[in-house]
Formats: sequence, C-alpha cells, structure tokens
Amino acid sequence: MEQQDHSYKDKKVISIGIVSELTGLSLRQIRYYEERHLISPQRTSRGTRKYSFSDVERLMDIANKREDGVQTNEILKEMRKKEMRSNPDYRKKMLEGQLNAQFHFRNKK
Repeated sequence: MEQQDHSYKDKKVISIGIVSELTGLSLRQIRYYEERHLISPQRTSRGTRKYSFSDVERLMDIANKREDGVQTNEILKEMRKKEMRSNPDYRKKMLEGQLNAQFHFRNKK
C-alpha cells in the first residue's frame, strides 16, 4: 500500500493552473521556481507542464520558506543535501568517514 501511495503522489497529472489554485502561487512564481531548478514538471508533447501532488507539496514548502526570508539558492542547497542524505551510498561513505576519523584508519587502495 505504501508504494502505491508513493507512485500516486508522484504521478505528473496536474496542470499549472490547478497548481496555482492549490498553492496560491502565481503562474510566474511557479515558472520561476522551475527556472531555479526547485521543481521539475513533465512536459506533454505540446509543451504543457504537468505536476504531481509531491510537486505541490514541495511548492508549498518553498513558498513557506520564501515567506520566512530564505533565498532560493539556499532552498536548492538544502534540497540537494536531503537528496544526498537519503542515498544509501552517501550514508555508507559518511559512516566510513566517521569511523576512519575516530580510529585513525586510512583507506588503502
């Protein structure tokens, strides 16, 4: 069931007009966040943007952070850090680094 919920939220089916209504953001703001690589809609064969419910949630989070004065470049850095932290290889390298620092190991290759 969890996996179905995930795919449901990530399916790109919502038009930019509906996203604007749901988020309270203007079309211009949504396009700007796309230009800044904070959001990545799919494009139809005619070039129409399509968004997912996950995109809507991300846009709401971005809007809240912008209201708090956070710059878009800082939001992007934070998003990239979160993506890296969720990567299993990243976690493994961080743990190896911590062990190496604690026990003064050197990785010999």
